[in-house]
Amino acid sequence: MPSHAGSTSKNLPPTTFLDELDRAIVEALARDGRLSNAELAARLDVAPSTAHARTRGLIDRGVITGFHASVDQRVVGAGLHAMVHVTLRPGSRQESIVDFASEVRGLPQVIQMFFLGGSDDFLIHIAVGDSSEVRAFVVEHLSAQRSVANTRTSIIFDYHRNRVAAPFH
Repeated sequence: MPSHAGSTSKNLPPTTFLDELDRAIVEALARDGRLSNAELAARLDVAPSTAHARTRGLIDRGVITGFHASVDQRVVGAGLHAMVHVTLRPGSRQESIVDFASEVRGLPQVIQMFFLGGSDDFLIHIAVGDSSEVRAFVVEHLSAQRSVANTRTSIIFDYHRNRVAAPFH
């Protein structure tokens, strides 16, 4: 399959051409990453060898970047989700951004972290046991950092995800 240069930035990979079968494989595996090759082939009405070769090609080309387990956070004691908006102080921004991201991304409460353009610098999705843990996370891990100017926290009442996206590089 040819790659098409669909990107002008040197930091982004070129857009990869996906035909109808590639797109069907990606869609099926995004919905259920545990599909066996035989099940995938049957759903798409192709030979198992075709499904395997095409899936392997999608992995090799970096279209499919991994397979993930979806964990019910309530069952593991972290049923309260929140989004925390973080604004950093003006000043040595590049260093602050890198240091902040490095410090926060590895915390066990962090489900997702987004570096943003706009009024907030980061949006952090956390899962914890209760509201006192939200407070402790914000106070101990965010507000305690010298680079943080302010935070805003929103409790998540309900959550829907269409698919898992690979990290931006």
